[in-house]
Amino acid sequence: MTKHNHEPRTYQRFAPKKGLTRRELLSRASVLGFGAFAAVNMPFSSALAQEAVKGGTLKLGLGGGESTESLDPALALAQVAFHVTRTFGETLVDVNADGTLDMRLAEDISSSEDAKTWTFKIRTGVKFHDGSELTPNDVLETMLRHSDEDSKSGALGIMQGIANMSVDGNDFIVELSEANADLPYLMSDYHLVIQPNGGRDNPAAGIGTAAYKVVEAEPGVRYAFEKFEDCWDQTRGNFDRVEIAVINDPTARNAALQSGQVHIINQVAPKVAGLLGRAPGLSIKTDSGRGHYVFIMHCDTAPFDNADLRMALKYAINREEMVEKILQGYGSIGNDFPINAAYPLFDDSIPQRTYDQEKAREYYEKSGHDGSPIELRVSEVAFPGAVDAAQLFQESAKACGIPLEIVREPADGYWSEVWNVKPFCASYWSGRPVQDQMYATAYLSSADWNDTRFNNEEFDALLVKAKGELDVDTRKAQYSEMAEILRDEGGLILPMFNDFVEGVRDEVQGWEKSGVWEVMNGLAPHKCWLA
Repeated sequence: MTKHNHEPRTYQRFAPKKGLTRRELLSRASVLGFGAFAAVNMPFSSALAQEAVKGGTLKLGLGGGESTESLDPALALAQVAFHVTRTFGETLVDVNADGTLDMRLAEDISSSEDAKTWTFKIRTGVKFHDGSELTPNDVLETMLRHSDEDSKSGALGIMQGIANMSVDGNDFIVELSEANADLPYLMSDYHLVIQPNGGRDNPAAGIGTAAYKVVEAEPGVRYAFEKFEDCWDQTRGNFDRVEIAVINDPTARNAALQSGQVHIINQVAPKVAGLLGRAPGLSIKTDSGRGHYVFIMHCDTAPFDNADLRMALKYAINREEMVEKILQGYGSIGNDFPINAAYPLFDDSIPQRTYDQEKAREYYEKSGHDGSPIELRVSEVAFPGAVDAAQLFQESAKACGIPLEIVREPADGYWSEVWNVKPFCASYWSGRPVQDQMYATAYLSSADWNDTRFNNEEFDALLVKAKGELDVDTRKAQYSEMAEILRDEGGLILPMFNDFVEGVRDEVQGWEKSGVWEVMNGLAPHKCWLA
């Protein structure tokens, strides 16, 4: 069996025989507002150009983990599950920090003229951690499993536009019911880790193709990985071992970094970032992007099934105060829809919603609410400063005559027993590479992760239309209309977009900025090394 040693590549050629020529697809990408397709043969970053040191153990202390977690990528909910999945698994493609596509288990992509049929050429010679060899059928079975509602996959929403999937030789072929120029980006969703036989035999086996294999898994406590010597991409995985300690308490997490017990921590609270950054032997890394901190209401559950009450609560939150006091400069104001200027085709002309006591009172009275306490469930694990943010919300709402009651929830179990279960709670989203993916994952009425229970036929229809619209002005207008529908009718209160703030020991080398997701989009174990 030939062992391949390919370097990571960006979005590569598109075979003319499959439909569109490379020039045509470059033109299409330009029309849609993406630079990814043009970024071929990009040079390595300065960090990657340095000589990496092999060996040692990388230790991460991460918040956002709980005892109910599984190694099944379909069920990955919060931060720790994301990092575990990224450490052992790979998707067909990945998204680089600059928005370009990095070819992973697919080495080539081509499209039909109408962008309804997409062909992914699957790499050969790639081994799974159990010694078996990756085949296109493994890809097919993976996608079929995530398309099954019984899988409860976080990627279900983005899979529902697929009409048919098949295998032809080394090609995995996707046929869409409607055109979608963003499909390659959707395949980068971290839930869509390719597993042997799609994970149907044992979805929680933790077997993937990445540079590290799982050797210990104690959900809510710790995980350990060892270097997989037969990984196809020998440019990744400089460590002999990677360990993840689940440290949900932010004070304990900071202390572990300062003492050198761990090399990297996530979710550094902005209010302590400056002080922590002055400690010897470490630095604070920040990146802006698509992440956002939110309060979510179930639109189908009383009292939040009342549109006037939802609007009252949206006017009753002081966004400027929250950004100033919670983010302390590490973020920006939100506008109750999950898109900001980091996304292509963002419409900056949509009026910014502001704190308005008069309108909040007006809508609250119009709602006919009985004046009983409105329970907002929150935990510090929801996002850094979530409890403080909820208390600020409580005070600003009180000034509007709206009675919010804060219910503190324990960290362990928050993502399985509160988020997407209770009708009003604090949460966060990391964002997605393109607008279509963000909306399809969380706001399409049929999406499994529709955590506001938003159900709007007009919104769903616009999402379908926008997927394949090639006129940039028309597509931007469609996304703008979707944003306004969600902003005015949905259950999302989005006061702020957050920066990713992480603490990193000085001995960690090769760090790259990435606003895609925290801790270098989960790739620090793969790309960094210890000095």
